[in-house]
Amino acid sequence: MQTSKLETLVIEPKTPAQRTIIWLHGLGADGYDFAGIVPELKLPDELAIRFIFPHAPVQPVTINAGMPMRAWFDVHGLTHDAKQDEAGIKATHQEITALITKERNQGIAADKILLAGFSQGGAIALYTGLTQTERLAGIIALSTFLPTQYFWIDKNITIQRDTPIFMAHGEFDPVVDFNLGKTSKDRLITLDCKVDWHTYPMPHSVCPQEIQDIGTWLRKVLI
Repeated sequence: MQTSKLETLVIEPKTPAQRTIIWLHGLGADGYDFAGIVPELKLPDELAIRFIFPHAPVQPVTINAGMPMRAWFDVHGLTHDAKQDEAGIKATHQEITALITKERNQGIAADKILLAGFSQGGAIALYTGLTQTERLAGIIALSTFLPTQYFWIDKNITIQRDTPIFMAHGEFDPVVDFNLGKTSKDRLITLDCKVDWHTYPMPHSVCPQEIQDIGTWLRKVLI
Protein backbone atom coordinates (compact mmCIF):
# COMPACT_ATOMS: atom_id res chain seq x y z
CA MET A 1 0.00 0.00 0.00
CA GLN A 2 1.39 3.38 -1.01
CA THR A 3 1.75 6.07 1.65
CA SER A 4 1.34 9.64 0.46
CA LYS A 5 4.45 11.81 0.62
CA LEU A 6 2.40 15.01 0.56
CA GLU A 7 2.52 17.41 3.49
CA THR A 8 -0.98 18.34 4.65
CA LEU A 9 -2.85 20.82 6.78
CA VAL A 10 -5.57 18.99 8.72
CA ILE A 11 -8.54 20.59 10.47
CA GLU A 12 -10.27 18.15 12.79
CA PRO A 13 -13.95 18.34 13.83
CA LYS A 14 -15.03 18.89 17.43
CA THR A 15 -15.99 15.21 17.71
CA PRO A 16 -14.36 12.11 16.18
CA ALA A 17 -14.38 12.40 12.39
CA GLN A 18 -17.12 10.61 10.47
CA ARG A 19 -16.52 12.25 7.10
CA THR A 20 -13.53 13.65 5.21
CA ILE A 21 -13.10 16.38 2.62
CA ILE A 22 -9.75 16.49 0.82
CA TRP A 23 -9.39 19.95 -0.77
CA LEU A 24 -6.72 20.69 -3.41
CA HIS A 25 -5.41 24.19 -4.03
CA GLY A 26 -4.62 25.80 -7.36
CA LEU A 27 -1.33 26.33 -9.18
CA GLY A 28 1.22 28.27 -7.15
CA ALA A 29 -0.82 28.28 -3.93
CA ASP A 30 -0.63 25.87 -0.98
CA GLY A 31 -2.91 24.03 1.41
CA TYR A 32 -3.56 27.15 3.45
CA ASP A 33 -5.25 28.83 0.48
CA PHE A 34 -8.67 27.29 1.17
CA ALA A 35 -8.39 26.56 4.89
CA GLY A 36 -10.29 29.76 5.68
CA ILE A 37 -13.31 28.51 3.77
CA VAL A 38 -14.21 25.94 6.45
CA PRO A 39 -16.20 28.26 8.78
CA GLU A 40 -17.72 30.08 5.79
CA LEU A 41 -19.40 26.87 4.63
CA LYS A 42 -21.50 26.89 7.83
CA LEU A 43 -21.67 23.12 8.00
CA PRO A 44 -23.29 21.59 11.10
CA ASP A 45 -20.92 20.20 13.73
CA GLU A 46 -22.78 16.90 13.78
CA LEU A 47 -21.43 16.07 10.31
CA ALA A 48 -18.02 15.69 12.02
CA ILE A 49 -15.96 16.52 8.92
CA ARG A 50 -12.18 16.24 8.84
CA PHE A 51 -10.75 18.71 6.29
CA ILE A 52 -7.44 17.80 4.69
CA PHE A 53 -5.59 20.43 2.66
CA PRO A 54 -2.52 18.90 0.96
CA HIS A 55 0.41 21.01 -0.27
CA ALA A 56 1.46 20.28 -3.85
CA PRO A 57 5.18 19.63 -4.37
CA VAL A 58 7.39 22.37 -5.79
CA GLN A 59 8.36 21.68 -9.41
CA PRO A 60 9.21 23.55 -12.62
CA VAL A 61 6.12 24.66 -14.54
CA THR A 62 6.35 25.21 -18.29
CA ILE A 63 3.63 27.87 -18.43
CA ASN A 64 5.59 29.78 -15.74
CA ALA A 65 8.72 29.92 -17.94
CA GLY A 66 9.99 26.79 -16.21
CA MET A 67 10.25 28.48 -12.83
CA PRO A 68 9.57 26.23 -9.81
CA MET A 69 6.29 26.62 -7.94
CA ARG A 70 3.79 24.42 -6.14
CA ALA A 71 1.99 22.39 -8.78
CA TRP A 72 0.05 19.16 -8.99
CA PHE A 73 1.39 18.59 -12.52
CA ASP A 74 3.20 20.51 -15.23
CA VAL A 75 1.13 22.90 -17.35
CA HIS A 76 2.01 23.53 -21.00
CA GLY A 77 -1.09 25.57 -21.83
CA LEU A 78 -4.76 26.01 -21.00
CA THR A 79 -6.46 25.32 -24.30
CA HIS A 80 -8.35 22.30 -25.58
CA ASP A 81 -5.39 21.17 -27.68
CA ALA A 82 -2.57 21.95 -25.22
CA LYS A 83 -0.15 19.16 -24.34
CA GLN A 84 -1.05 17.60 -20.99
CA ASP A 85 1.31 16.18 -18.40
CA GLU A 86 -0.16 12.68 -18.30
CA ALA A 87 2.65 11.29 -16.14
CA GLY A 88 2.38 14.12 -13.62
CA ILE A 89 -1.40 13.80 -13.40
CA LYS A 90 -1.15 10.07 -12.79
CA ALA A 91 1.56 10.54 -10.14
CA THR A 92 -0.57 13.03 -8.22
CA HIS A 93 -3.58 10.73 -8.64
CA GLN A 94 -1.59 8.08 -6.75
CA GLU A 95 -0.72 10.51 -3.95
CA ILE A 96 -4.34 11.62 -3.46
CA THR A 97 -5.55 8.03 -3.67
CA ALA A 98 -3.08 7.23 -0.88
CA LEU A 99 -4.68 9.97 1.25
CA ILE A 100 -8.10 8.43 0.56
CA THR A 101 -6.78 5.00 1.54
CA LYS A 102 -5.41 6.42 4.78
CA GLU A 103 -8.87 7.79 5.63
CA ARG A 104 -10.44 4.45 4.78
CA ASN A 105 -7.97 2.75 7.14
CA GLN A 106 -9.03 5.17 9.87
CA GLY A 107 -12.63 4.05 9.56
CA ILE A 108 -14.08 6.64 7.16
CA ALA A 109 -16.29 4.92 4.58
CA ALA A 110 -15.55 5.69 0.92
CA ASP A 111 -19.02 7.19 0.47
CA LYS A 112 -18.23 9.65 3.28
CA ILE A 113 -15.07 10.94 1.57
CA LEU A 114 -15.28 13.89 -0.81
CA LEU A 115 -12.67 15.42 -3.10
CA ALA A 116 -12.64 19.14 -3.82
CA GLY A 117 -10.31 21.35 -5.80
CA PHE A 118 -9.82 24.74 -7.39
CA SER A 119 -8.31 25.26 -10.85
CA GLN A 120 -5.44 22.75 -11.23
CA GLY A 121 -6.55 21.15 -7.97
CA GLY A 122 -10.04 20.78 -9.40
CA ALA A 123 -8.65 18.95 -12.42
CA ILE A 124 -6.98 16.45 -10.08
CA ALA A 125 -10.17 16.16 -7.99
CA LEU A 126 -12.10 15.18 -11.13
CA TYR A 127 -9.48 12.79 -12.45
CA THR A 128 -8.86 11.10 -9.11
CA GLY A 129 -12.45 11.08 -7.94
CA LEU A 130 -13.86 9.63 -11.14
CA THR A 131 -11.32 6.81 -11.32
CA GLN A 132 -11.63 5.48 -7.76
CA THR A 133 -12.63 1.84 -7.34
CA GLU A 134 -15.15 2.73 -4.61
CA ARG A 135 -17.91 5.31 -4.94
CA LEU A 136 -17.11 8.57 -3.16
CA ALA A 137 -19.51 11.01 -1.48
CA GLY A 138 -18.91 13.61 -4.15
CA ILE A 139 -16.54 15.83 -6.11
CA ILE A 140 -16.26 19.62 -6.09
CA ALA A 141 -14.52 21.08 -9.15
CA LEU A 142 -14.13 24.86 -9.15
CA SER A 143 -12.91 27.01 -12.07
CA THR A 144 -11.32 23.99 -13.68
CA PHE A 145 -11.36 21.50 -16.52
CA LEU A 146 -11.48 17.76 -17.14
CA PRO A 147 -7.84 16.73 -17.67
CA THR A 148 -6.66 14.23 -20.25
CA GLN A 149 -10.31 13.85 -21.07
CA TYR A 150 -9.95 11.58 -24.06
CA PHE A 151 -7.53 8.89 -22.92
CA TRP A 152 -9.06 7.57 -19.71
CA ILE A 153 -12.58 8.49 -18.80
CA ASP A 154 -14.83 6.24 -20.88
CA LYS A 155 -13.37 2.99 -19.57
CA ASN A 156 -12.78 4.06 -15.97
CA ILE A 157 -15.80 6.05 -14.92
CA THR A 158 -18.43 3.29 -14.49
CA ILE A 159 -18.36 3.07 -10.69
CA GLN A 160 -18.50 6.83 -10.22
CA ARG A 161 -21.35 7.67 -12.62
CA ASP A 162 -23.70 8.23 -9.67
CA THR A 163 -21.19 10.34 -7.70
CA PRO A 164 -22.59 13.88 -7.24
CA ILE A 165 -20.36 16.51 -8.86
CA PHE A 166 -20.51 20.23 -8.07
CA MET A 167 -18.87 22.18 -10.90
CA ALA A 168 -18.62 25.96 -10.94
CA HIS A 169 -16.91 28.50 -13.17
CA GLY A 170 -16.53 32.25 -13.42
CA GLU A 171 -18.03 33.77 -16.53
CA PHE A 172 -15.07 36.18 -16.84
CA ASP A 173 -12.26 33.74 -16.03
CA PRO A 174 -9.04 34.93 -17.78
CA VAL A 175 -6.99 31.91 -16.64
CA VAL A 176 -9.08 28.77 -17.24
CA ASP A 177 -11.39 29.78 -20.07
CA PHE A 178 -15.09 29.52 -19.26
CA ASN A 179 -15.71 27.45 -22.39
CA LEU A 180 -13.06 24.95 -21.33
CA GLY A 181 -14.94 24.41 -18.08
CA LYS A 182 -18.28 24.22 -19.87
CA THR A 183 -16.97 21.73 -22.41
CA SER A 184 -15.67 19.57 -19.56
CA LYS A 185 -19.09 19.72 -17.89
CA ASP A 186 -20.81 18.78 -21.14
CA ARG A 187 -18.45 15.83 -21.61
CA LEU A 188 -19.31 14.47 -18.16
CA ILE A 189 -23.02 14.86 -18.78
CA THR A 190 -22.76 12.86 -22.02
CA LEU A 191 -21.30 10.06 -19.88
CA ASP A 192 -24.37 10.24 -17.60
CA CYS A 193 -22.48 11.80 -14.69
CA LYS A 194 -24.55 13.67 -12.10
CA VAL A 195 -23.23 17.22 -12.56
CA ASP A 196 -24.62 20.22 -10.68
CA TRP A 197 -23.34 23.13 -12.81
CA HIS A 198 -23.06 26.70 -11.49
CA THR A 199 -21.77 29.90 -13.09
CA TYR A 200 -20.95 33.20 -11.42
CA PRO A 201 -20.10 36.72 -12.67
CA MET A 202 -16.49 36.55 -11.45
CA PRO A 203 -12.92 36.05 -12.72
CA HIS A 204 -10.62 33.15 -11.70
CA SER A 205 -11.67 33.18 -8.06
CA VAL A 206 -14.31 32.13 -5.54
CA CYS A 207 -17.24 34.37 -4.59
CA PRO A 208 -19.54 34.48 -1.53
CA GLN A 209 -22.56 33.13 -3.40
CA GLU A 210 -20.50 30.21 -4.63
CA ILE A 211 -19.36 29.38 -1.08
CA GLN A 212 -22.96 29.50 0.09
CA ASP A 213 -24.02 27.20 -2.74
CA ILE A 214 -21.21 24.76 -1.92
CA GLY A 215 -22.30 24.67 1.72
CA THR A 216 -25.90 23.94 0.73
CA TRP A 217 -24.78 21.20 -1.65
CA LEU A 218 -22.47 19.61 0.93
CA ARG A 219 -25.29 19.37 3.46
CA LYS A 220 -27.22 17.32 0.90
CA VAL A 221 -24.46 14.90 -0.18
CA LEU A 222 -22.81 14.34 3.23
CA ILE A 223 -25.90 13.27 5.14
